[in-house]
Amino acid sequence: MQAALYTPGGFYAKGEPPARHFRTSVHVSPGYAAAVLELLREVDAELGWPDRIDLVDVGAGQGELLEQVLATAAEPGRGLAGRIAACAVEVAPRPAGLDPRIRWERVPPAGITGLVIASEWLDNIPLDVVELTAAGPAVVQVDPVTGAERPHGQPGRADMAWIRDWWPLRARGARAEVGRTRCAAWAWLIGRMDRGVAVAADYGHLKASRPGCGTLTGYLEGRAVPAVPDGSRDITAHVALDACAVAGRAAGAGETVLTTQRAALRALS
Repeated sequence: MQAALYTPGGFYAKGEPPARHFRTSVHVSPGYAAAVLELLREVDAELGWPDRIDLVDVGAGQGELLEQVLATAAEPGRGLAGRIAACAVEVAPRPAGLDPRIRWERVPPAGITGLVIASEWLDNIPLDVVELTAAGPAVVQVDPVTGAERPHGQPGRADMAWIRDWWPLRARGARAEVGRTRCAAWAWLIGRMDRGVAVAADYGHLKASRPGCGTLTGYLEGRAVPAVPDGSRDITAHVALDACAVAGRAAGAGETVLTTQRAALRALS
């Protein structure tokens, strides 16, 4: 999954617009950017209206969200124009013609004071799949050309501990998508912040209702396709958001709220 998405020649490293293959809330409606701006205003007030406020978009695609927010913030009466330090975090090259006010980085800056948005980022953090076989839990190995699968050894101790805590395997054939890497990524992102709010908007599930066969899938030119890790398509799996929330609190997050995107957007409208 790592190779298929992020190494040279991988899906995200090519620089193709992700919107060609799938749409997120950023692409569906300008209302999403308006809600992000409203949240930024709330964070700005909570921080005491600093001279500069960071707005960091992790997994920024082509920078569409930041461009929309900056354009709206410039309207009269918004009170944020000139103070927003916008940073897009993305492995693909900077797109031509992007608003020059937007900084383009592969890694989030340290010492963030403001708002971090990660829209459908965690679902693309690579992970292993573990299946319960007759011989016990086994890592699923995938042929990168055909997508054919086979069991390939036992998972490591850390992955087994995560499975026991967050995705117990109870029946032969059951699968866990080991979200330990997503927990680590979210904790790392929280650690890049000094003060402010971080938001992850993603497809997810909770421990009480994990999908028995997992959620791993691919997207290619607007269609759901098999998750063949050949670099031609997006590969994604839903996120164990409750596990990430605990990891974020351990990394220093003072408060964590798990809610739906619908409820969050309505609260900001």
